[in-house]
Amino acid sequence: MAGGKLKKEKASSSSSRSQPYQGGIKPTDIILEIGPGTGNLTKKLLEAGKSVIAVELDPRMVLELQRRFQGTPFSNRLKIIQGDVLKVELPYFDICVANIPYQISAPLTNKLLKHQPVFRCAVIMFQREFAMRLVAQPGDALYCRLSVNTQLFARVFHLLKVGKNNFRPPPKVESSVVRIEPRKPLPQMNFKEWDGLIRICFNRKNKTIGSIFKQKSVLSVLEKNYKTLQALRLSENGSLEDTEMPVDVPILAETGEDLSMEVDDGEDGDDEEMEVEDVDPKRSDFKDKVIGVLKQGGYEEKRSSKLAQGDFMHLLSLFNKAGIHFS
Repeated sequence: MAGGKLKKEKASSSSSRSQPYQGGIKPTDIILEIGPGTGNLTKKLLEAGKSVIAVELDPRMVLELQRRFQGTPFSNRLKIIQGDVLKVELPYFDICVANIPYQISAPLTNKLLKHQPVFRCAVIMFQREFAMRLVAQPGDALYCRLSVNTQLFARVFHLLKVGKNNFRPPPKVESSVVRIEPRKPLPQMNFKEWDGLIRICFNRKNKTIGSIFKQKSVLSVLEKNYKTLQALRLSENGSLEDTEMPVDVPILAETGEDLSMEVDDGEDGDDEEMEVEDVDPKRSDFKDKVIGVLKQGGYEEKRSSKLAQGDFMHLLSLFNKAGIHFS
């Protein structure tokens, strides 16, 4: 655990978005426990569920777990995997319970959301700020690319705040417990395409969408994609009549793609726009095409920090219909 050993289960109630844990462990559940330590929680999980798969990196803790449950009625229902949870192949499980080093929060969340078959629920303790980014909504100060991408594939709830004094020794950061419920079925989409749009929009989340897409660097990338796809269509069809990109729309968990859980602060820095005046008439035409898409959807004066998932999906569909793609 990043902050030290959790010494008791005392925790304060959380904000209005918090909900009581209703996941409920069923007697038939296979439980994945990440970071079991000496096995205090492991024992309770074994009492409640069918079996526990414990993933532990520290060989000393592995020996402690083996000694603790050897010869007990639980021994046949506990499987211990020694290794780095980010590197080992996770077996089937129904529920995940995790007490992790906070530096692996993003990659672990990414790995869990890509796991197949889809599990029912994960209850994980995170650093407070990371947890609040996961549950942040449009208009919240911590709303960012992490929020949008996580909530695309899961429902996320803040359960409990856990104060520093609940750990020995006390850490420097506050903690929170979060429940993650993967959406079923998972959304079918080209995730690289989606994340390409979200990356651009949250690069300067408090600026207008119009000012973001007028930047020379953004226009240059989009125009390159546009011309490449036009050339491909021309070579395949002998014409440019087809405006739809013939892309496969795989489920994320089957693609092996990175869910891109990096935490973007979305801070604007200085207010100077990065736009450079176009001198190439063709470039100016493409810029007009991009701005035309934004105006069509009414997004030119809106800001990413206030847009919901449905808005981003609509914006992406408008760009794609105009032949503009992000991957």
